Amino acid sequence: SGGPQEGSGTCVPREVRLGSFAPLSLILATRPAPSFLLQVFLQNGYLDNFLEKNGLGENTQSLLFVAVTSLGADPIDGITSVNPEGLTAATGEHAEALKERLASVDMKCNVLSPEEYRPAMFEKLIWISTYMLVGAAKECESVGEAGSEHTDLVSSVISELVAAVSAKEGIEFKEGTIERLAAYTDVVTNFPCAVKEFEWRNQYFFDLGDEACPTHNGLLRECEEKGFLSFELPK
Repeated sequence: SGGPQEGSGTCVPREVRLGSFAPLSLILATRPAPSFLLQVFLQNGYLDNFLEKNGLGENTQSLLFVAVTSLGADPIDGITSVNPEGLTAATGEHAEALKERLASVDMKCNVLSPEEYRPAMFEKLIWISTYMLVGAAKECESVGEAGSEHTDLVSSVISELVAAVSAKEGIEFKEGTIERLAAYTDVVTNFPCAVKEFEWRNQYFFDLGDEACPTHNGLLRECEEKGFLSFELPK
């Protein structure tokens, strides 16, 4: 990540990589205010509240359906049997520039309108909040194991979260969410399971309450009871 580059008389958008969610307020504090709209948020979680609070709702955002299973491993692009065009997506002023940058390393990216991006963003959030959670609760070594050994539970949680998001946000998902996310899981099958970055992932659903997300929230409490969480659930 970084500020605008100078030298050619143009400003180049720079990425803010949010896979590990370093304190975002600290990241913004290191950037000059005029460069804020140049930031491209590469997200792996729910950022809406933070972006709106900081006046960044119009910034370019991207969903990277890319997995790196270990340090030094080659990245795995999110090209699946259901979505051969790839699942990585971007929206905003600099989406095309990001698409070109990814294409330079033979990775795909779909440029979406803001209206198309929101359900895609929530699907990615549902994937990471479901497979990681089911896998952790059931002591699976990978998301692939979670999907293959606990297929019905995974499908139940996904359906539950899709319904909860639809009711809360007024978003209509395309048919086939379960199949799309299962196909992506097949691509990154060896990715290890863990419930982490709660504030940016599962908390969105946990805060919707037990009536909206009973299975999801119950699995979180199961993980807490087993000592699998590095944080305390809100009471």
